[in-house]
Amino acid sequence: MSFELEKYKGIHPGIILERLLAKKEISQRPFALSIGEHPQTINAITKGRRSLNTALALKIEAALGLEEGSLALLQTYFDINEEKRKLKQNTPNLLILRKSLFWDTEIKNIDWCKQYRAVIERIFEKGNESEKDEIIRFYGVEKVNRTLSNLKRKPYTISK
Repeated sequence: MSFELEKYKGIHPGIILERLLAKKEISQRPFALSIGEHPQTINAITKGRRSLNTALALKIEAALGLEEGSLALLQTYFDINEEKRKLKQNTPNLLILRKSLFWDTEIKNIDWCKQYRAVIERIFEKGNESEKDEIIRFYGVEKVNRTLSNLKRKPYTISK
């Protein structure tokens, strides 16, 4: 399976397991019982609703004659992809925002979802047009307009 690893990076190992079981014409329930696992556990993994831990990955690999660590590696690559996806969604483009705008805190420690009011207020008070555009892109026009209109200070209008 090592030669195919590149092809499967980022795919949940449960999908691969489901295909392997189907290819070998093995039903999930008897397979789960043969390796001493609950059938629900194997089903949840094959549906991508549950992660595959290392101990279980080793059991499955041994039972199916797979290279040791192959399913565990797939789980790791899947986890990495998920984290990247979350980070991409939860952070504006920090190359556009000047760190000096957030002089009083470490920019990497900002919780962009929880602290959105303070971020929007600061960017629209002290930011340039590209920084404002990035905040609008990240939070959306409605959220920025709603936040700015709720401020006690002079309201800003966004025409985007």
